[in-house]
Amino acid sequence: MSPTRRQFLGGAAAATGALAFWRCSVPEAQALRILILGGTGFLGPHMVRYAQMRGHTVTLFNRGRTNTHLFPEVEKLVGDRDGQLGALEGRTWDVVLDNSGYVPRHVRDSAQLLKDATDHYLFTSTAGVYASWYGADGGMKSAPGEPDWPAGGTTEDDPTVVLPEPESEDVGRWYGHLKVLCEDAVREAYGDDRCVITRPGLIVGPEDTTDRFTYYPVRLDRGGEVIAFGAPDDPVQYIDARDLAGWSIRLCEERVSGTYNAVAPLGGMRMGDFLEGMRSVIETPVNFTWVPGAFLAEQGVPEFSLPPWTNQDGPFAGATSFRADRAFAAGLTSRPLAETTIDTLDWWKSLPLERRDGMRAGLRGGDLEFGPASMDAQMEREAEILAAWRTSQG
Repeated sequence: MSPTRRQFLGGAAAATGALAFWRCSVPEAQALRILILGGTGFLGPHMVRYAQMRGHTVTLFNRGRTNTHLFPEVEKLVGDRDGQLGALEGRTWDVVLDNSGYVPRHVRDSAQLLKDATDHYLFTSTAGVYASWYGADGGMKSAPGEPDWPAGGTTEDDPTVVLPEPESEDVGRWYGHLKVLCEDAVREAYGDDRCVITRPGLIVGPEDTTDRFTYYPVRLDRGGEVIAFGAPDDPVQYIDARDLAGWSIRLCEERVSGTYNAVAPLGGMRMGDFLEGMRSVIETPVNFTWVPGAFLAEQGVPEFSLPPWTNQDGPFAGATSFRADRAFAAGLTSRPLAETTIDTLDWWKSLPLERRDGMRAGLRGGDLEFGPASMDAQMEREAEILAAWRTSQG
């Protein structure tokens, strides 16, 4: 039997209380001067807020174009990672957090400039660096096959992808490949003992601009018959941006080094538990109909439109089976699904109507392919798929 909303929230409160230790301020003598490269997108603001809560002093370096209204009390240095780093020269900080590095040349320039001006460098990479995502030509796999996903889940020791075009800086095409080289640039500048690399999977929660997790609580809040994607035992992984941000700050406080997969919860979750957990804290009545991944693919549902679920019959069956043992041993914590669900839904409902009419993920096949769509349009597409599924079952 599914837990009631009250029971689920009670469990969430208990688990959240267990995180209180991590949310208190550090002693004044241990307060850091933190430089964040970026800091105003999705993950960055959560880093800033957590650092401030811990008593640290933050400086932001970016182009001054995104969310410029945020953090008026914080020092902001304006520049560009593409050859305009002058605002960083002659300054010192204790640590630097880099969550805006995508081009190896940019990361190399900043790391080399700051290696004697900071003690420690944290680089936010991606779980997309692993070779299992890609085919023989270096592009994303289009069908299951070599290299296979590791049977026991991907660890930090598994092979990473090699950039087929060494001079390319095409982030859209070679995102994971370039992140590998960015990691190398940080290690080259700081050495293995003065830097830490995090490799998050799907980052979710309030302020996410991709809607890849947000789709689920918003859809369930509408109620009615809802497609449950794949099968109840399909693996699910994600990480709340606030958990990743807080852990990143604590890694810097403790000068932790090494490379860590950043996914949660520890040991993963199953799709059935994921959907039932959300339903437990959303009061609108919902009825799930399970539709296999192979059928969804036949209906033209894009492979990456429904994370954190992945089609277990497709080329990315292992993309929700990363091992995060090292990260949790190094202090990563994971807040309850209930908290992430409620906070994300509340945030979504606070957005302007124009934004809420443009869900950027979900069932985007057919007329919705590759473009934002209202939830009404998403549900029309869902009804079409459900009707086709029932027809196929006779």
